[in-house]
Formats: sequence, structure tokens, C-alpha cells
Amino acid sequence: MRYIFIHGLGQTPATWDKTISALGIDNFVCPNLPALVHNTDKTYQSLYSAFSTYCDSFNDKMILCGLSLGAVLALNYAVDNAEKVGRLILIAPQYKMPKGMLRFQNFIFRFMPKSMFDEIGFAKNDYISLCKSMMNLDFGDSLNRITCPTLILHGEKDNANKKAAAEIADIIKAAELQVVSGAGHEVNTDAPERLAGIINTFIDTAE
Repeated sequence: MRYIFIHGLGQTPATWDKTISALGIDNFVCPNLPALVHNTDKTYQSLYSAFSTYCDSFNDKMILCGLSLGAVLALNYAVDNAEKVGRLILIAPQYKMPKGMLRFQNFIFRFMPKSMFDEIGFAKNDYISLCKSMMNLDFGDSLNRITCPTLILHGEKDNANKKAAAEIADIIKAAELQVVSGAGHEVNTDAPERLAGIINTFIDTAE
């Protein structure tokens, strides 16, 4: 199966490098999310459409591994295409968007200088547009469509996503929940080697 690693908002594909190196795999891809919607509106709907087209281009079954925004995209795709996803790994996921948190993030973004966004692909206004377009997302009634082995993860210090991660793990029948000690929201950069070990164990036991 092909691994597809999906980075979070504010990250780049390179944030997966240490995790992938520790996994010791070669059948993987890491899409650059801003590049997928380079010539279109920067909304979640446009991004998900482009991401779906990207995933559909592969004939083999896939292991989707996403963090934060990447986890939302992976979850959305697994709901819509359960037959194509062999394994699902969701790090710091949400299934019903926390509107208050998104509004607060957008409030903070408005006061940040544009230069802070230069290295991560999405421009300042793109961030604001993307977060605004996600506010009404809710996969709560669709999670039961996912039947593949699923690993739910969050960092020990990631208080914003603990509740949603536990709820998703309760709803998806073939799911397990793990907490990465000492890590914050960005588990793939906070604890890449430990994350790789957890993923390898999950893949081995899910065979």
C-alpha cells in the first residue's frame, strides 16, 4: 500500500521528513497542499476537491496519514472513499470544526505580518479564507462509513484536540487511540522517531 502523508496548516511536506526516514519506507508521497490549489480559490472545498483528485490518481490502496488540517482531509477522503483506504492514521484530528477556535485563529492571523506566511505556501488572506470556509464542516454522521484499521493520535500537550480524538476513536469501530507523551500539537516535528515507531507497530498489527 502507498503511504500518503498530509501536512497541517502552517507546515510543509518537509515536516514529515524525519518521521518518514525513521519509518524506513520508500512507497510514499507528501502532497504540497498550497500547490494543489495554486490556481483556484483558497477554500476547504477547493482544497478537498484537489486533494481527492490527487488521491484518485493512484491505483493502489493507500495508507492516509494526516496531521491537523491533513487529518481532516484524510478523514473526509476515507468517509467518501472507504474502499480505497487500507489504513487511516489521524493525528490531532477534528470531525466537527470548533468554530470558536477557528474564529480566534483568524483574529490572530489578521494581526500577523504577511512575511510570516512566506515560507509555508498559503498567503495571509489564504489562511483566513481557508479557516473561515471550514467552520461548518461536520463528519459526525459519516464516521461509521470508515471500516479500515484506524489509528488516532494526539500529543500529550495538545489540549485542543484531545476530546475530538477520543470521540472519533469511540465512533470508528476499528480505531485505537494513543497519546504521544511530551508532544504538543505537531507530533511529526515534536516526536518524529516515536511517531514512526507507533505507526510501524500499528501497520504490523493491523495486517
